[in-house]
Formats: sequence, structure tokens, C-alpha cells
Amino acid sequence: MEICYSEKLKKLPPYLFIEIDRKKKVAIEKGADIISFGVGDPDLPTPAHIVESMQKAVVNPEYHQYPFGAGMISYRNAIIKWVKQRFDVDLEVDEVCALIGTKEGIGHMHLGFINPGDVVLIPEPGYPVYNTGTIFTDGVLHFMPLLEKNNFLPDLDSIPNYIVEKAKLIFVNYPNNPTAAVASKEFYGKLIDFAKKNNIIVAADAAYSEIYYDESDKPSSFLEFPGAKDVGVEFHSLSKTYNMTGWRIGWVCGNKEIVEGIAKVKDNYDSGVFQAVQEAAITALTSSQKCVETSRKIYKERRDVLVEGLRKLGWDVNLPKASFYVWAKIPKGYTSSQVVSKLLENAAIVSTPGNGMGKSGEGYVRFALTVAVPRIKEAMKRISKITW
Repeated sequence: MEICYSEKLKKLPPYLFIEIDRKKKVAIEKGADIISFGVGDPDLPTPAHIVESMQKAVVNPEYHQYPFGAGMISYRNAIIKWVKQRFDVDLEVDEVCALIGTKEGIGHMHLGFINPGDVVLIPEPGYPVYNTGTIFTDGVLHFMPLLEKNNFLPDLDSIPNYIVEKAKLIFVNYPNNPTAAVASKEFYGKLIDFAKKNNIIVAADAAYSEIYYDESDKPSSFLEFPGAKDVGVEFHSLSKTYNMTGWRIGWVCGNKEIVEGIAKVKDNYDSGVFQAVQEAAITALTSSQKCVETSRKIYKERRDVLVEGLRKLGWDVNLPKASFYVWAKIPKGYTSSQVVSKLLENAAIVSTPGNGMGKSGEGYVRFALTVAVPRIKEAMKRISKITW
């Protein structure tokens, strides 16, 4: 029997982070002492009080059946309370839907709103799922370059009119992966006006909203700004904030009709989030946030050590205000892929090539701050021995 993949599956590029993980495993099998700055997966454990909450909930027989629906009312109420405290944004229960992680919600969103030929505006470099969801729905990809001269914000005015006329959905992601940029209030105001004028749905990915380094300059929510709920939704994740990547739990909130559209897709594709995990998420959102503050302090120390170390070695690196990524310009005379290969082969260091997340990322390498300080210092020693 000949197995033939669908044309849509054939169109997908290799999933970058799976490929990075594969190369890392090959190097480990050869005996390399790998230091991995590659995939953005927190190395810190889920806080104990959240784990204990799950342990208690998992034995509840009521949670052993299909959960169905947009999420437990108690979970959605915890989200509403958290969003109000953090961003001073008011939400109703039907403006919130639980997700099996934001990756799932972002990937499924296209199915609710994109018809063949509709344009999806996608930041690049950026999270690959924005692209793959578009391919699976026969949408048309239009990439918005994130350039340093524009503070890594998309230039909405540069999008051609014929593209804007066919655009149905625009993704934005701040704090940004991979550039670590933070969006300005002026940008969000302009984005909302752009979306209203052109009847385009905004999907704001805020997975890194709680990884910031200046208490007086916290990242804003897209939903904080007048008119935002008229045009869009925002995706949030517990993965990075509470070190819960493997738990697969998040939410989407905002415009009621858009949330309902995503929920309707999910009703047909999955059976909801395991309720014991929702109970753990409630504990995370409603308990003391000292564990989040502790994580921020750890990432800040790592950020400072990595940035200072790279700068001493002659690398051109901006000090990120948020996210747990460092977006570093590469040594001259090399491509991003060449630098990543050289780091792996000569120093057993795993990193992410900027161009792997979009052609505008050429000239950069992304380092994830998911490595302890002693290992970061060891990485700097190894890099110092490389001849560029």
C-alpha cells in the first residue's frame, strides 16, 4: 500500500523546534555535553502548591469524564479575576474559553474564521503555528517583517492595499518571540484602528506577558485599549508564567463572537481540558504570585549573565525588557544557520537560527534563558574559544 500525505501536509515546512531537538539528541548520542538554549521550555519545576492542587483534584471521580465545553465556570472566573487585577480589563464568563495550551487555540482559530483565499497577516520572524494554521485552512500567508529599525513592530502602513482588502486575520505577539520586543501603547492604538477600518480580526498572543524585568514597566494587554474587544481576542498561557508547559492549559479571551467561534471549533475537535488540570490552574491564578516573582528574578539574573557574556565576546546584543529570550546579532560573515551549526559542532551549544523563524530573522540567533547561570558561564567559556 502506498501512503500519500495530503497536499496541505506537504506544504508544511519542517517544524523548527522538532528539528532542533533532533539535532540535540544526535549530539548527545555522540557523547557531547550539550548546553541547550534552543526550545523555550522552562527548566524550572512547576511550583509545589500547584502540583499539590492537581494531586488532590486528580482523584475526584467527577473529573474522570469528558470535561466538554469552554471550561469550568470556576476556572473562567479565576481568569476573569486575574485579568482584572493584572490589566484592569473587565471580562464576562462567555468572553473566556479554556484552551489545551495556546498553541492549540491559535492553531484551531483559523478553522473558525479563514476561508480559502483569505489573507492572514503574520509577524516574521515569529511562532510557526501562525503559519501552519493558515496552510491547513487554505489561507494566504502575508508576512509582516519585524525589523530593528521599527522596534520589531510590524509596519501596518507598508502592507499593500490589495493585501489589506483580502485580509481576515492578523496575529501579533508581545512580549515577542523571538525578538523579546515589547509593544508600545501607540502601536496597540494604531492596530485597533487598522483592524476596525479594514474589518480584520486581531489575535494577540500574550504568552510571555508575565516574564518581564522592570516592575514599573510591565507589558500591556491588547485588551486594555479602547475598542480592542470590538475587534479581537488575546491568548494567554500558564506554561511560561507558572512553568506548566507540559500541563497544556491556557485560555483565549475578548470579543464574545470570536471566542464563541473558537469554542465551536474546539467542540468538534477536542473534548475540553482535563478538569483536574483546570483546578491546578485555578490554584495558580488565585494563589500568591510570589512563585512568578521568583521565576522573574531567576530569568533576570540569567539574562544579565548571558547578555554581559556575549557583549564581552564582541556580540551585538540588546538587553531584553521581557520574555525569556535573547535576540543576538551574529558575528559578521556568517549566516544564522552557519552560526548555529558552529556553536553546536565547536561548543556543544544548542541555539535557534533567526532565519528558522522567518527570513527577516536572518542575521540573528535566539537564546532561550532556560539554562542555569553556571551553565551559561560555561557556555560563554566555550564560545570564547571559537575562532570566527
